[in-house]
Amino acid sequence: MNSRERVLAAVAHKEPDKVPVDLGATPSSGISAIAYSNLLKHLGMEHLPVQIYDVVQQLAQPHDEILELFGIDAVDIGRAFNKKPEEWQPTILANGAKAFYPKWFNTEKQKNGDWIASGNDGQPIARMPAGATFFDQIKFPWEDGYPQTMDGLDDAMDKVMWAAFALSPWDNSTEPDFWEQLRNKAIKLKEESDRALIIGVGCNLFEWGTFIRRMDNFLMDPYLDPANTEKLLDALMERHLSALAKVCNAVGDIADFVKFGDDLGAMSGPFMDPETYRQFFKPRHKQLCDFAKQHSSMHTYLHSCGSIYKLIPDLIDAGFEVLNPVQTQCADMQPEKLKNEFGKDVTFWGGGIETVGTLNNGTPEQVRTEVLTRLEILSKGGGYVFNTVHNILPDVPPENIIAMFNAVKEFNGEISSKF
Repeated sequence: MNSRERVLAAVAHKEPDKVPVDLGATPSSGISAIAYSNLLKHLGMEHLPVQIYDVVQQLAQPHDEILELFGIDAVDIGRAFNKKPEEWQPTILANGAKAFYPKWFNTEKQKNGDWIASGNDGQPIARMPAGATFFDQIKFPWEDGYPQTMDGLDDAMDKVMWAAFALSPWDNSTEPDFWEQLRNKAIKLKEESDRALIIGVGCNLFEWGTFIRRMDNFLMDPYLDPANTEKLLDALMERHLSALAKVCNAVGDIADFVKFGDDLGAMSGPFMDPETYRQFFKPRHKQLCDFAKQHSSMHTYLHSCGSIYKLIPDLIDAGFEVLNPVQTQCADMQPEKLKNEFGKDVTFWGGGIETVGTLNNGTPEQVRTEVLTRLEILSKGGGYVFNTVHNILPDVPPENIIAMFNAVKEFNGEISSKF
């Protein structure tokens, strides 16, 4: 099998020739720029530039050489954009290493060492504290209450860092020929690579409520202000469906997966009870999934952090075929439990090793043991793509990253290709 066939077989709940592997195909299955710079140095590949394509999370775009070295089977269509050196500008990471930001991203260092990033109107909307390794949202447009109408929603969304500092390909979306570019670049990427292709569209619902209203407010809104909650979600759906229609038209016959996002879980359980999810979010998630399936050949993929065990039956019923990042340290998210109860109905993309714990603090042998154990549990019968629990964090030593991929190769019977 080639990489695309391998991934699609797994999603069809068939055991492929070997377990497919991801690194960097989504902004929740990637690698911190600091960890990436350390990895390149360890591998003697420092000539490769560290390009921070996700400026909020400070994630690096893995190079083709790294994808080939680790046997990666999926990529983000966004990597086909921003290929020219002049589209990047130099910066320095928190550990002192050199890296590059997209040319459009402007930050200002404060006297106390903090970095401030501003929106198009010059208003500060994000902060990275001194010594920190990612940006925090500091502007919540409607935190003091809902407006009389939803007419100002577009302006409010533009003031949120996740939209203002969009990662590729969406940082190019204002160009007049963007949709033509997207299609042409996706076709070229598919011709040049046999890897599965993913297009991230977001279409967040619960999360957009927290971005605009602030987390504490929006957690209460469905109970204290259900009318405005419904109005906000309806306004978001209008925008999401319009964007999704353009995506399906541009690359619906090219991309293999369309990735939605909505963090629905905390460490101890979902942010809401299943009844609230069914009332406010499930019908709209189903509408998004149904639209994608009716207007494209793409499989539906949901990124949702935290303990979402109690919501998984509803997520499956809504039409999501893939769940990521499979945060196995959370309540009720044990690999055996998930695989036994839902392994025939949904594909787990992640959960291959604890990013916080084993991968950053364990020995290479402990990394190997955990990876082999997780693969044995999660890969049976297909329905699994290997990845860490969310992104590889800055403090993960390169030796452990290599031990992790070596363990995958060992499980896949590729012992002779270890590095």
